Amino acid sequence: MKPFSMLTTKAVAAILLAAAVTAPGMRRRVVDIPGSVTPAGSVIPARSAPPALPRYELPLAGRVVIRTPFSPPSVKYRAGHLGVDLAASLDEPVRAASAGTVTFAGQVAGRGVVVITHPGGIRTEYEPLAVLVRTGRLVGGGELIGRVHGAHPACGPALCLHWGARRASTYLDPMSLLRLPLGAVRLLPWAASGDRPP
Repeated sequence: MKPFSMLTTKAVAAILLAAAVTAPGMRRRVVDIPGSVTPAGSVIPARSAPPALPRYELPLAGRVVIRTPFSPPSVKYRAGHLGVDLAASLDEPVRAASAGTVTFAGQVAGRGVVVITHPGGIRTEYEPLAVLVRTGRLVGGGELIGRVHGAHPACGPALCLHWGARRASTYLDPMSLLRLPLGAVRLLPWAASGDRPP
């Protein structure tokens, strides 16, 4: 009798539970917990914030003067200017425009060059520098990567920082990466610069 009564008790409990769930007029409270399985058997994926886009800042401090603007060639392989030249002084600190990994740090044609690869696939380039970082290093946005040192051909005798950007093989205007307040950048007229690059 004991096993029968135990079976009957379990069966009655199961029937009562089923009736409670399906009885008309009964309200069921379902709590959706991210990553859990609902009573219907569907999986609710855990919610996560969309990845933040990298934030870019000017690599030089203070008000910046553009000596040579970005000017891509009208036809591939023709002359153009694939970056911007920012007026600078000797030994002026140069900082990473955004967080990323240093993928090149060394000499190219006698000039110090740093290339940083950022999340999202954009690479920024800085020259001419006295390089202060090594290839493979992770840098934060605004971190010191070098100091202006040497000449860049497009600037003539004046000192400048050449700052470039590209995604894969497509060159971008690095100024388009910035969120700048009005008046943060000024274009320098050719007459004021004293020389016009070729």
